[in-house]
Amino acid sequence: MISSIVLEAADAAAAEVFYKSAFGLGDRLAVRQGESPSSGFRGFTLSLVVAQPADVDLHVGDAVDAGATVLKPAAKSMWGYGGVVQAPDGAIWKIATSSKKNTAEPTREVTDVVLLIGVSSVGATKRFYTEHGFEVARSFGPMYAELDPEGGAVKLALYGRKALAKDAGVPVAGDGSHRLTIRTDKDGFTDPDGFVWESAPA
Repeated sequence: MISSIVLEAADAAAAEVFYKSAFGLGDRLAVRQGESPSSGFRGFTLSLVVAQPADVDLHVGDAVDAGATVLKPAAKSMWGYGGVVQAPDGAIWKIATSSKKNTAEPTREVTDVVLLIGVSSVGATKRFYTEHGFEVARSFGPMYAELDPEGGAVKLALYGRKALAKDAGVPVAGDGSHRLTIRTDKDGFTDPDGFVWESAPA
């Protein structure tokens, strides 16, 4: 399972302040100092799933107030309501809900945190993960797959890299480090698209 996500930032202290102010995810997210070369789209997005549109607006507003840049303003879609922001460290965050109506006062509660990785081949990467003990929760052919990480703190989904960049509102081009590490309670490994998993500290 995924115990937490670690983001690499040139200024880890500033990134920690940002994430505490913007999202307040606690142990699900960590930041560490790093200068790994990276340019353009880093091949992943992180999604916060919330209960209603007012919660989306609250999180987007908090993120912008803390220093994020809006990539896609919050708006209705055929899937619900959501918006996309880019944190000062460069990570891209989507805040979304499947609901199109508000039913309560807005809160900062997050239902799920989802890591979406942009892959060269959803089918090939899906096979790799099933061989490493993951089960497929939902799959839409060669386009998208959700994997069940055994009740982890963060959910995992696979999306074609080009489609994920389009969903985030950024150009698909990018190279260098993902500047992301996935922590697990199992042995570490590196997947076919270069995403690194490491054993969580005891």
